[in-house]
Amino acid sequence: MRNAKLVFVLCLMTMLMSVVTVVQAQDTELTITWWGSDNRHDRTIEVIEMFEAENPGVDVTYEFSGWSDYWTRVNTQAAGGSVACVMQQDYAYLTEWANRGLLLPLDEYIESGAINASSIPDSIIDSGRVQVAQDGETTDHVYGISLGSNSMTYILDADAFEEAGLELPAWDWTWDDFEQLGYQIYESTGKWIIAYGPWDDNHFAAVLLSSGQQPFTDDGTSLGWDDVTPMVEHFARIKRLMDAGAIPSMDMQADVESASPSHEQSPIIRGEEAIRFQWSNQVVSLWNAAGEDRNFVLYPVPRIEGGESANYLKPSMFFSITQNCPNPELGAQFIDYFTNSLEANEVLFAERGVPVSSEVRDHLSMMVDTATGATFDFVGTIADTASPIPPPNPVGYSDINSNVWGPMLVEPVLFGLISPEEGVETFRTEAQSILDSNQ
Repeated sequence: MRNAKLVFVLCLMTMLMSVVTVVQAQDTELTITWWGSDNRHDRTIEVIEMFEAENPGVDVTYEFSGWSDYWTRVNTQAAGGSVACVMQQDYAYLTEWANRGLLLPLDEYIESGAINASSIPDSIIDSGRVQVAQDGETTDHVYGISLGSNSMTYILDADAFEEAGLELPAWDWTWDDFEQLGYQIYESTGKWIIAYGPWDDNHFAAVLLSSGQQPFTDDGTSLGWDDVTPMVEHFARIKRLMDAGAIPSMDMQADVESASPSHEQSPIIRGEEAIRFQWSNQVVSLWNAAGEDRNFVLYPVPRIEGGESANYLKPSMFFSITQNCPNPELGAQFIDYFTNSLEANEVLFAERGVPVSSEVRDHLSMMVDTATGATFDFVGTIADTASPIPPPNPVGYSDINSNVWGPMLVEPVLFGLISPEEGVETFRTEAQSILDSNQ
């Protein structure tokens, strides 16, 4: 009898030890997945190894791939409940994954300091915020931590302004300022104020944000703007500048762009324009193509008179924690390390975009070249005044962009075939029709 009791106790102890071992393993094992290039893979793996070295006993396993293979793989894994604990997410898919219940809210980790956001502007944190509808209620939580920031920028050639005898504009310059500078620079130097850009679909969002409106509603079922005046005035202004020669006419656009197959042949590098529109992640390559001695200055997109900032911060990508993660606290610890560790970011070196932490950005700014340092400063300054990021483009947006924005608004208005009022009204009607058909 005593032997039977002893055997029972030993078996029970073995079972308990096995449970403890499993729990401990769950607490110290972490899975991570991301997409990217070989350069990103190498840097990320090195940081993972640094994280393991600083946290003895933690075992990180990881998967990585290119962009297209990544989403096929993680969607399959999510369907089977086996997607990695920490996953790289994209702005285009964050809302979808959150609404499918596949991601954990990160608010509690931010509020507790487990993910230290003290040096990250609210506008950047909010770029990962999603409204989720469930059981008749709508909740609002952060589901992703941005890993890098990007924003639209106007690159001003300060030497072209000096040649025209003009001061650089105020930081919060307006489209009215832009128009007047365009006439003055063209008349004084023969240079275009800008060769391309203010009528592309990036400016669709910028003009509306500056007027306090959104391109589309949060649910993507409708246009998010009723006041057409800002858009009508914007296209009227561009047409006036084209008619004056300060912007290449639509007849010239094909030749201008064909002569600029790369940054090295860009009109601003050839000395043909005073301003170049780029996203901030393209500034370094253009500036380096021009040579570091070029006197470039980075400015925000002009705003409408009396309006808000036309700039918003676009996340390059996020880290999210998945719903089935057995140890989200460890996942939050890794995200915090990836975001805030100075040593880790010396390895990552802004490969995913301008660091979201001002402390990391300031630290790296002492190690980078002129163009990268200027980009860091620009994005850091923009973060203080940026407008909230618009909702992700709705289903049907590619159709709207390809078949409505260009052929029914931009081209007929700027070729002078219809008025800006007619073009904007046609755009609204046709775009809403496409949105309706996708419901």
